[in-house]
Amino acid sequence: MMDFNINQPVPFDTEKTEQIAEHYKQIIQLLGEDVNREGLLKTPERVARSLQFLMQGYEQNPEEIIQSAMFTENYRQMVIVKDIDFYSMCEHHMLPFFGKAHIAYIPNKKITGLSKIARIVEVYARRMQVQERMTTQIKECIQNTLNPMGVMVIIEAQHLCMQMRGVQKQHSITTTSDFTGIFEQAKTREEFMNLINKK
Repeated sequence: MMDFNINQPVPFDTEKTEQIAEHYKQIIQLLGEDVNREGLLKTPERVARSLQFLMQGYEQNPEEIIQSAMFTENYRQMVIVKDIDFYSMCEHHMLPFFGKAHIAYIPNKKITGLSKIARIVEVYARRMQVQERMTTQIKECIQNTLNPMGVMVIIEAQHLCMQMRGVQKQHSITTTSDFTGIFEQAKTREEFMNLINKK
């Protein structure tokens, strides 16, 4: 797998870029536009590069990201990383959904660098997704890699497939959650909710 750094330019695959661009050229024509018009001449290539950036999560292994910064630590209280911004692509309509992820885990002798939690959100977001699956994937990745006493993930997102088309409800927010271990106890979940809602 290619090790993309989300803060660096994506190393585009030239052959893949050309193939994607050719398909988008055909799509633009089918929509009734003139692909030879000045403003559209480079659009297929731009879209091809954009898609490779937006889908770079397929080239990354989130478990390896966590394992690259795992430390032994005798800490058994809640670790929370909240308000992690993300942008993803709905697999049903290829339109963006975006929002914030809030993640907590209670260590069982192992912790990971805080930035790694944000990075695994980015990896799963940079794929064709549904919010429900993304929530579970993040939870399972942390649980399987760190083996903590419990993990909880909450994602709040706006979906352009609901805002731009379909029901066209511009202010709706979708919230999903998933949890393991000690977070199955209502008291622990309530503590997490109280902490992420603090300003």
